[in-house]
Amino acid sequence: MTPHNEAGRGDYAETVLLPGDPERAEWMAETFLEAPRCVNRRRGALGFTGLFQGRPVSIQTTGIGVSSFLIYAHELLDFHRVKTLIRTGTCGALTAEVGLRSLVISQSVRGESAGSGQVYGLYDAAAGPDPALLARALARAGELGIEHYAGLTACSDVFYHPEGRARFADVQAEGALAVDMETSALYRIASHFGARALSILSVVDNVVTGEQTDYSERQALFTDMARLALDVAIES
Repeated sequence: MTPHNEAGRGDYAETVLLPGDPERAEWMAETFLEAPRCVNRRRGALGFTGLFQGRPVSIQTTGIGVSSFLIYAHELLDFHRVKTLIRTGTCGALTAEVGLRSLVISQSVRGESAGSGQVYGLYDAAAGPDPALLARALARAGELGIEHYAGLTACSDVFYHPEGRARFADVQAEGALAVDMETSALYRIASHFGARALSILSVVDNVVTGEQTDYSERQALFTDMARLALDVAIES
């Protein structure tokens, strides 16, 4: 056990999907995994392990933001010896061309701006995913006919920021497609441990247009993302 996770060694597969929301983790496990079993309930951060097309896969809740994410990712990589992490999260589009309910696959990520209040150097420079995972996700998304975009994303650890959407001007000028709150931490901690990582995000709102999805539809909205992530997971 670790301070934040009651699972024992061997309870997680080598590949773990990482949604932020425990309800999404439970929905993904019950919807897509064969014989899922709950391996962690501590602090409500639900974790599950089961089979997808006969291959072992785990799903672990990470909570919101870099601080929470790093705790769960660190313990998975260090204590549980996980080899591959795939984030299955949400994001806000930073351009009007990226539609609601589509997917954004992060090819690289950086902080929202130099003066965003971030600390510890997490956002000093761009970081990126494992090339093989990225290539597999792009190919499989095309095969499945999933609407998706791939490119630079931004990462912020502040949801209610006093500068509002103006803080994204720097990354928008660089062509950033969307913003989330965990991908930078994912890519950097995976690199630190020599693990593989990829971030696949569902667009639930648009910072430019002000559009947003209703929370009630969000589990069904995540079907494409979950299926794509699982397809990548079993080929990893």
